Amino acid sequence: MAYKTILVHLDEAPHVGARVLMAAELALQHDAHVVGVALTGVSRFLYQNEMVDEQDANLARHLDVLRERAARALGGFAPQLRALGVQSFEERVLDDEPGAGLALVARHADLAIVGQALPEQRGSAASFPAEVLTESGCAVLVVPHTARPRASISVSAAGIASQGAPTPGRDVLVAWNASKEAARAVREALPLLRGAEKVTVAILDADLHPALFGNEPGADVLAWLGRHGIAAQVVLASSPRQGLLKRPSQVGESLLALATERGCDLMVLGAFGHSRFRETLLGGVTRTVLDSMTVPVLMAH
Repeated sequence: MAYKTILVHLDEAPHVGARVLMAAELALQHDAHVVGVALTGVSRFLYQNEMVDEQDANLARHLDVLRERAARALGGFAPQLRALGVQSFEERVLDDEPGAGLALVARHADLAIVGQALPEQRGSAASFPAEVLTESGCAVLVVPHTARPRASISVSAAGIASQGAPTPGRDVLVAWNASKEAARAVREALPLLRGAEKVTVAILDADLHPALFGNEPGADVLAWLGRHGIAAQVVLASSPRQGLLKRPSQVGESLLALATERGCDLMVLGAFGHSRFRETLLGGVTRTVLDSMTVPVLMAH
């Protein structure tokens, strides 16, 4: 398995260059096609329900402004990919809301790359990766807003990326809770895990769920990965526990701290949430990780 179609969300955020760079490196590693998508923010349902009259002069001017903004977001995409040696790519401007529009295109991709919301955008913007996840069926790689454009790729003096350059994910932390979401995330991450120098499977609070993890927590995961040629190690940890029943808390914070402590450059996480209710798109652990992440996070739902 390899990533053959990689989708990258393009906007005017300061860290968009890091997303493109990550897409470029993965494309070189996997001989993949890259699709860059910028969205105007005008829902396609307005057109379908004939609620938009493009003959209206005021509306036409507003749409022109939105489409110009989307076109600006595409501005550096093609030149950057060409300079890095990526041969197969395309760019699109779509009239749609970001989450819904990107999810629609991502249904025909192996991996979607999006950006973490900026601190001042926490709230509605933070649900964007979750909406793409829940509505597309595609794995999503979230790039932190602190990522620098040249932090994740090896580029020669001539500006050409080496196909042997280290991909994001040389040292990977897999958050494993034995859920179907976690299993899906591991399957989607296999192309990255195979190229990793080190893979750590983090299991938190295994003692509270003996039926899930068995007598030797993580043994089945290690065997599964081993059959794919991936050597991994298990780390057992406990998150802080509160209340009379000593329920675990701050699981997201514990995972982030473990990733920092071990110097990991990628986290693999199964995302919890329900697409019917926007306010519950993100589970607590997922929301914490997306808000506070400082390394890329590959998520699946």
